[in-house]
Amino acid sequence: MKFNPANNIQDLKQFGEFGDVNPSITDSSTYTFLHAHDMEETFHGKMEGCFLYSRHWNPTNKYLADALAAMEGTESAWITASGMAAITCALLQVCNSGDHIITSVTTYGGTYAFLKNWLPKFNIEVSFVNICDLESVEKAIRPNTRVIYTETVTNPLLQVSDIPALSVIARKHGIQLMVDNTFTPMIFSPKALGADIVVYSMTKFINGKNDCVAGAICGSQQFINDLSNVNEGTAMLLGPVLDPMRSAGILKNLHTLHIRMQQHSRNASFVAQVLEKHGLKVRYPGLKSHPQHELHTRLMNPEFGYGGMLAIDLENADRAESFMQVLQDKGVGYIAVSLGYFKTLFSLSGKSTSSEVPADVQKAMGLSEGLVRFSLGLDQDIERSGHLIEEALREMGLIQ
Repeated sequence: MKFNPANNIQDLKQFGEFGDVNPSITDSSTYTFLHAHDMEETFHGKMEGCFLYSRHWNPTNKYLADALAAMEGTESAWITASGMAAITCALLQVCNSGDHIITSVTTYGGTYAFLKNWLPKFNIEVSFVNICDLESVEKAIRPNTRVIYTETVTNPLLQVSDIPALSVIARKHGIQLMVDNTFTPMIFSPKALGADIVVYSMTKFINGKNDCVAGAICGSQQFINDLSNVNEGTAMLLGPVLDPMRSAGILKNLHTLHIRMQQHSRNASFVAQVLEKHGLKVRYPGLKSHPQHELHTRLMNPEFGYGGMLAIDLENADRAESFMQVLQDKGVGYIAVSLGYFKTLFSLSGKSTSSEVPADVQKAMGLSEGLVRFSLGLDQDIERSGHLIEEALREMGLIQ
């Protein structure tokens, strides 16, 4: 039977302690034990169903973790207080001082800064490659390489990673493949495609409301046990625990994710076609002109579309900023970072979420100073929004 992330979530049976249809929210930082020896057993991970302290595990986060694991098809998951906490904890759990990471040079700016500027302080080396060039990925492998890290669809250039091919390379050399699937939840199932570890910023599409910051790490039971180990687990010791109230809200929103991703995809596809029709430089994996369109089509779960993210290259930063201002004034959306919101958001990537990447590296990777990244919202009348975008382009003299 074909892997279906939406069905896996729908099939969950999670009830509250009094039969509530929504799991109960545990408003507690610590937990009591009926027997004194149970505390010691729980502390050492030998007691099932008992909770020790909310930084370690708490029932509300466990409900959400189980739902994320079901969606991803992994044995387990761990919930964090941000997407960066998920990325950094997962990488630090895999790597020690003296180890080496291979990563895509095109990646979220915060991730780039962590890999480029922070990890070298602890003698962890990082090689940045074009993740679409599989030969360069394999050539970058060293004896001390521990992980290949990439985004399913990269931020902000929307390159598509060939996860099955990267998995073959990783297996061949005995290293792990870690994938950030933030842009494409449900659209891609990285674990089913060969990834070992899947990370998310749940702040974005998964939660969908831009009212909290959260992350997730999905992987094997052993990996999650290691992460949460009280003696040497990276997530346990660094402490990026998510508040249970926020966790409960995300769990509710997760059950509408399949509907939202379909609408985000429909809207982005429509706008991408409008922009391409006018001869503009648009990047969207759903367009046949996209370099990895066929790859995306082959790997995706087709019922969820090609995603809600697109980019338009206006070549010049001043022109791009003026364009965003006109769009905001017309009510198309907001000038804002982040993504996955029910309103359309647009930002100038090189000056915002990719600003940690040096200008020369941006240029080398093909990130134009005029690249505007769009996160298409859930507009019911996307044709109306498309007309407003065309009006803005005409007012600026960018189309006839």
